[in-house]
Amino acid sequence: MIYIINQDKEDRFIIKKDNCKIMEKVQERVQKLLSNYGYCSRRKAEELIIAGKVKVNGRKITIGDKAGEGDKITVDGKPIQKPRRTYLMFNKPYGCVTALSDSKYKTVMDYIKIKERVFPVGRLDYNTTGMLFLTNDGDFANKITHPSHEINKTYLAEVDKPFSDKDAKQIERGMTLEDGRTSPAKVSVLEPTVVKIKIHEGKNRIVRRMLAELGYNVKRLMRVKIGYLELGSLKPGMYRKLNKKDMDKIFDK
Repeated sequence: MIYIINQDKEDRFIIKKDNCKIMEKVQERVQKLLSNYGYCSRRKAEELIIAGKVKVNGRKITIGDKAGEGDKITVDGKPIQKPRRTYLMFNKPYGCVTALSDSKYKTVMDYIKIKERVFPVGRLDYNTTGMLFLTNDGDFANKITHPSHEINKTYLAEVDKPFSDKDAKQIERGMTLEDGRTSPAKVSVLEPTVVKIKIHEGKNRIVRRMLAELGYNVKRLMRVKIGYLELGSLKPGMYRKLNKKDMDKIFDK
């Protein structure tokens, strides 16, 4: 009987028995695990590690140390449990900020009433409405927000004057803004002053800035779709859990 143990570049330990995989253990940096578990942000986790408050299997760790799903992680002596993965779709209303907390404004978290700790995936501006995901799965959040995954986000924008075909083609080709060139997008003029824009970039206020560059003032902006998953009839301020069918629609190519 032959056992083979291999370690790849991502610290993925694969144990094989007679050339058949029987167990897999993935090791990741502890700050990433704490973020993925929804305990805190990576930056906050790094602060906790530097302060000597984080231990793995009873041993105090330093920045860069790794752990696996089966390891016992504690913060201030309290064990951190891997949470049940939670995925929510929220229809963000006008007049709240996409943040965990804010001293001045109401946040999206004021609408979420579940026991699991979740965080917003990306952000929508104070005066932008529509689809926003919340989760405690850091890997899922990264797949949605990182441009390399090219997950399309579709917006409806109402502007202050008729939208020209020339400007639609300009957005589709890509535009130069103060922080660089935008990726090509897909544009449909639905009504003289209502335009649909599909883009996979997640740069700050990207849709508003593109329209402003072309001389339009945005009266209303709403995100209605991520991937192939539509907001549908979900009312502002309401949320629902995502199921497997929903998840397939998000990542469907």
